[in-house]
Amino acid sequence: MAYKIAFFGTKPYDEASFNDKNKDFGFELRFFKGHLTKNNVVLTQGMDAVCIFVNDTADAEVVRIMAENGVKLLALRCAGYNNVDLKATTANGMTVVRVPAYSPFAVAEYTVALMLSLNRKIPRATWRTRDGNFSLHGLLGFDMYGKTVGIIGTGKIAKKLICILRGFGMNILAYDLYPDHNFAREHQVVYTTLDELYHSSDIISLHCPLTEQTKYLINDYSISKMKDGVMIINTGRGQLIHTNALIEGLKNKKIGSAGLDVYEEESNYFYEDQSDRIIDDDTLARLLSFNNVIVTSHQAFFTREALANIATTTLQNVKDFFNQRPLENEVKI
Repeated sequence: MAYKIAFFGTKPYDEASFNDKNKDFGFELRFFKGHLTKNNVVLTQGMDAVCIFVNDTADAEVVRIMAENGVKLLALRCAGYNNVDLKATTANGMTVVRVPAYSPFAVAEYTVALMLSLNRKIPRATWRTRDGNFSLHGLLGFDMYGKTVGIIGTGKIAKKLICILRGFGMNILAYDLYPDHNFAREHQVVYTTLDELYHSSDIISLHCPLTEQTKYLINDYSISKMKDGVMIINTGRGQLIHTNALIEGLKNKKIGSAGLDVYEEESNYFYEDQSDRIIDDDTLARLLSFNNVIVTSHQAFFTREALANIATTTLQNVKDFFNQRPLENEVKI
């Protein structure tokens, strides 16, 4: 019998990519549109594995019920796992795997797209010209060449980003708990302290995982140390930034612009069409009101190549688990 995998929070593009790649694996796939919660965890009965994404919930209660339902493997089709209670999975004998690098190029390239769009006011210029307004007033940008970018977290995505930014002739400061000094020497990256990075960077881009230590890394205090007019980019996790502190920084002009592909309360909005309803999240509504802020719906990963890699790696993780092979992408406490 084929092993059964339940997928939660799926969209048509998920079904298409996984069904295509599953031709090489032969699992029985079941797709559910709703996010995994305690209210629909009953759907995991009889499943061998469950596959979730960034806005699904795998807290202690959900994990316990999944284990009681016979689920042995929790497969994340993403890199982050902050939505999973790892203590609960361990206590219930459940293995967790993830996709650590579906396409570092996709996220790195999107990060640069946000930087350029904010700097050169491309969305604003587009809105204007559609209305027949070809004025340049308010569209002044700056040369990226020679400016300093502070990169927080230097994993695979950040390294691809650094290579691109070095091509622009930019100076790179970096902070990481585990610095890669060989990479730094090769690409002229200077590892430094967070304080120095805040003080010296014209642009700050976040690429670190969300942990208890990094939650609200960008807050009132850290913003106060930054250059006036700094640009902040977040393609990582929403809770790396305290949104109200960001808004205050935008209001007092300390922050010149912000590009956000993630938001700390995004699960209620992102990946869904909300155009026929009023946004009742006052903080998100306020962010969307700034003409120097770009908010997108967690789409930095969203390329054909990335979807194919996510499906292949996820299904390979499942196959390796049930074939009792070493798990290259296992998540442990």
